[in-house]
Amino acid sequence: MTARLMIVDDDPLVRSGLKLLLGGDRDLEVVAEAGNGREALDTHNAEPVDLLLMDLRMPVMDGIEATAMLKGLNSPPAVIVLTTFDADDYVVRALAVGADGFLLKDTPPADIVAAIKNVLAGQPALSPTVTAALIKQVVDGHGDDRSVPARRAVESLTAREREVALCLAKGASNAEIAAELFMSVATVKAHISRIFTKLDVSNRVQVAIVMHDAGRA
Repeated sequence: MTARLMIVDDDPLVRSGLKLLLGGDRDLEVVAEAGNGREALDTHNAEPVDLLLMDLRMPVMDGIEATAMLKGLNSPPAVIVLTTFDADDYVVRALAVGADGFLLKDTPPADIVAAIKNVLAGQPALSPTVTAALIKQVVDGHGDDRSVPARRAVESLTAREREVALCLAKGASNAEIAAELFMSVATVKAHISRIFTKLDVSNRVQVAIVMHDAGRA
């Protein structure tokens, strides 16, 4: 089944370039474009898509606010943020509100397609080193004010779920978790779904942050 995509960027040349790049893949279809976050929300509400490639700095409504609102929907789409810096504070904030990953705007075309398909399949779109850097930026300056609720949240997990959550915090893919913990990929996905619910998070980076705050990663 072809995945429906929306490209959100205030630069029409960027939108055109991405649409051209993605047009050659039969599994992906760019069905909508938007020049800012508000337009993206209105377009998605009228005709839902599976995944949005979301620029961060845009007029009217930026990508962070748009991502937060999209992720608050009953059936939220996947969101990959677009950026020019891999340690940009905007990226950290976007991931904190639920973005499923990020891509640098100069990422090779094949890697962009692979990242989109990974996210649509529930796989991470962040390398372990980038995940670690982002977690550090998120937790720096917050002291211990989040450690107690984080520990309580982690204690709500079963022993097996904690093992899976720890693997997520290390940036492991579903296949890598399955191999390490000797379970099927389908079982890994089921554990991840329950972990997201119990920790009240929507992506792997947020799981990693909770595990870090709880002193488990």
